[in-house]
Order: sequence, then C-alpha cells, then structure tokens
Amino acid sequence: MNLSTRQQQILAMLAQTDGRLDSSELTEAFQVSVQTIRKDLNELSNRGLVQRVHGGITWPRQNRNLSFSNRQVINLEAKRAIAQAVAKRLPEGASIFLGIGTTPQQVAQALLDHPGLQVITNNLNAAITLCHNPRIETLVAGGRIRPADQDLMGEDTTRFLRRFQVNYGIFGIGGLSARGELMDFSPEESHLSRAIIDCADQSILVADSSKYLRNAPVRTGLLEEVNIFVTDRLPPEVHALLAHTETELVCTSMPTEEHTDEPT
Repeated sequence: MNLSTRQQQILAMLAQTDGRLDSSELTEAFQVSVQTIRKDLNELSNRGLVQRVHGGITWPRQNRNLSFSNRQVINLEAKRAIAQAVAKRLPEGASIFLGIGTTPQQVAQALLDHPGLQVITNNLNAAITLCHNPRIETLVAGGRIRPADQDLMGEDTTRFLRRFQVNYGIFGIGGLSARGELMDFSPEESHLSRAIIDCADQSILVADSSKYLRNAPVRTGLLEEVNIFVTDRLPPEVHALLAHTETELVCTSMPTEEHTDEPT
C-alpha cells in the first residue's frame, strides 16, 4: 500500500516536532474531520511508521528498525536535500565509503551526475544506482545479504571495508541519543559504521531529524567523533550537543551562508 499525499505530509510534520504530534493539530492543519485523520493515523500505525498514543502519534519505540520500504518514505524530501548537500562536497577523483540505509541510497542517487569517484559500499541499492554513472568506479563488499534491508553484512563485509583508507566515509545511524551517542540496531551495523569512521580521512554522518532521540540498542560512537554532520533540521537539544565539538554542521534548512562549523 502506497502512502497518500496527506499521510506523507503527516510523517513530515512529525519529523519537524519533538517526536509527538496531536490529532487536533492535524485536523486543523488539513481541514478534515477527526474520522479522516484517525483513519490516516491507524494506517500509519498498522504499517509500523508511527505509534498511536492518547491524543496523537509518536515515532515507534522499538529495538528493531522499521522495514526498508517504510524507511524509504519517511522524510524523503529531507533525505534528498541531505544527499544533494553531500554530493556537492565531494571533489572529483575522491574515494568514499557509502554505508547502509535509505539516506546513503539517496546520496548515490545524487551522485548520478558527479564527474568521477571511487566508491566502496555494502549498500546494494547504492551500487545498482551508481552503475548508471560510468565515471564512478564502484567496489562492492562481499558478505551475507540481508534481503529485507538490501545490503551486505557480517565479518567478511567489515574486513573488506577495513582494507581501505578513503577520503570520505558517508554513513547513517539508527538513532541519536540525548547524550550525543550514535546508535544502531545490531552489532553488525555498528561494526560497519565504526569501520567507516575509523578508515576515512573525514567521516560524514547523514541523518534526518526523525533520528533524533530515536531508540536503538547498540552504541556505535559519539557525535563528537564525526567530522561533518549533515541534517535537515537542528532541534535546540542537538544544537547544544554540537556546541563543544569540532564537528562541522551542514543543515539543509539554513541558507548556505549560515552553515557553520562552530555552533553557538
């Protein structure tokens, strides 16, 4: 079942909040009946995209990630904007890691007109997309395929990535904790993200605002270890986390001249 335009807009609105959205706000925003909004929210809840709470919705609280197809539709325009911002930063001839997930997949899409790169990835969708740019050399890691996530995992995959030292390591996360911890949903995902951070001259975290304060059980590292953080929106609590780090912030909702590497 495809999401309706209104359901996609509801998810986008939820991403712009502190993680909760009231039904009354939605009925007012869309000028529809309570019954219509209730139907939308029930459908989103049945797909696992939101959690119903008294009077509204929140992001699901779970220790397993949403399905890949569901993640593809959450905050899609924000992910595309993040991807475009990353693609513009990559110089011709650079070598990069491209990690798993739907935002790195959007980065691959944004690279279709890039003048030339070497890409090492375990993201099958990204690899297939990059085949359409003959100026990009793509190396795909071996390992165990996760059919539901359309990527490769395991010790062989991590070992393959650790054979390289690249210019830029681009990766996503399962969630960002209130303490600035980078969280993932499995040890395998965490090991791969850690390899990308460790084996890149500059690590680039790509995470839309739906990841803020989202639960995930495995701790991968800290936001302060990341060289560049590209996101679509910066809540005050995340801004505070960056205040005492050297991490460069690129926030796509800000005008270009307001991008800063010294959050205040």
